[in-house]
Amino acid sequence: MRILLIFIAVCTHAADWPTYRGDDARSGVSLEQLNLPLEQSWIHQPLHAPRPAWRGPAKADLYNKQFNLKNRQLFDHAFHVIADGQSVYFGSSADDQVHCLDFNSGKKRWSYFTEGPVRFAPTLYEGRLFVGSDDGYAYCLSTEGKLIWKKMLSPREYRIVGNNRMISAWPLRTGILVRDGVAYAGAGMFPKEGMHIVAFDPKNGTDRWRTIQNSWPFQGYLLLSENRVYVPTGRSNPIVYNRNNGKFFRDLSKTNDAFTLIKWNGKPLPNPRQNSRVLGVFGEGNGDSFATFTGNHMIVADGKSYLQANGELSVLDRMRYIKLERDYKAQAAKREQLGKTLAQLRKQKSPEVPKVQQQLIASGQALGEIQKGIDNCVLWKTPCNQSYAMILAGNMLFAGGNSEIVAYSANDGNRVWSAPVNGRALGIAVAHGRLLVSTDKGTIHCFESK
Repeated sequence: MRILLIFIAVCTHAADWPTYRGDDARSGVSLEQLNLPLEQSWIHQPLHAPRPAWRGPAKADLYNKQFNLKNRQLFDHAFHVIADGQSVYFGSSADDQVHCLDFNSGKKRWSYFTEGPVRFAPTLYEGRLFVGSDDGYAYCLSTEGKLIWKKMLSPREYRIVGNNRMISAWPLRTGILVRDGVAYAGAGMFPKEGMHIVAFDPKNGTDRWRTIQNSWPFQGYLLLSENRVYVPTGRSNPIVYNRNNGKFFRDLSKTNDAFTLIKWNGKPLPNPRQNSRVLGVFGEGNGDSFATFTGNHMIVADGKSYLQANGELSVLDRMRYIKLERDYKAQAAKREQLGKTLAQLRKQKSPEVPKVQQQLIASGQALGEIQKGIDNCVLWKTPCNQSYAMILAGNMLFAGGNSEIVAYSANDGNRVWSAPVNGRALGIAVAHGRLLVSTDKGTIHCFESK
């Protein structure tokens, strides 16, 4: 699974958590600092647990002879929440509703029915909620649960049986994002029926532009950079469109990463089909650059990469690593060329052989020194068995595990706090001094300072 992360300047919108993973970059970063220890202030248990569209991974990748694959489509295995100062909001894949809880008590304030599963968290923008449903519609609701408008993003009203539910042939399975007065969403799951990526007016749902393609399905939280829309395609790599006109820009499976984490901890990397491949996108302006990490989660902030692999959490000095990685590639290319030159000179029995030999030895020593520097870019690493979710809030990393949520100091990796939760902690959010944790059993826990 390639999880897309865009690294841009992060702000917390008055400490709200307005969309999945906090912002339209899906950074998982908040500037808010929680004062530990925390204690549970309330717990909400819906009547029904999530009903995921895809309950497990593919049985095998027979073409590549890979087995024991990891599930690549976990977007609706928990009720991911957003929050403002008064309320917590989430969509349900089980009862087809958008729910609102009181932020202080966890008690239900209101709910709103759509005509299909709501598999993605709402997005809060300028006091309105934007929600996509498997019924093929985008909804705009007030924070009091009143319908402002609904818009069919699918080309026509046509229902089918999908994932054991009655849904549109063009379900909204990307969530909705709003930026600079434009909303974005994808509609469709079957390429032969046409996949629609749509930019529309958040005030009334009117199309700004619409692009249709027939090659990839749309499934997963889309995200935005300054000039691009990144659209996950389920088990395949994301595809990219220009934000201003909807023109196709890039298929990331056909792109060479500008910055790739390769054996950064000195260990061979596992197969990405079995351990997820996390793809980071960062940078502003016309160009976005990429970083990949074979593991579970990657957060990029303050010049560092926080990397969560199976059983281990570590921090990489990203800026220094980038420079050394470039130096390593340049020196490796120089050494390769020296090797070719030396081979040619030996055939010619040239008197320049000893000189080039010394240059080759010096180049090898330089590579060794650069590699030592790369190894030292790992600022710290610590055992971590919480592999399901991770965010950074202030100077604290919160990691979701099996029946627990754990806090690690971002400064040194020390485990500083933990609490039990009901199930696998798949969703984490921070807003207005509180920590919200969502599990695969549908449970939502709220923690705050004692």
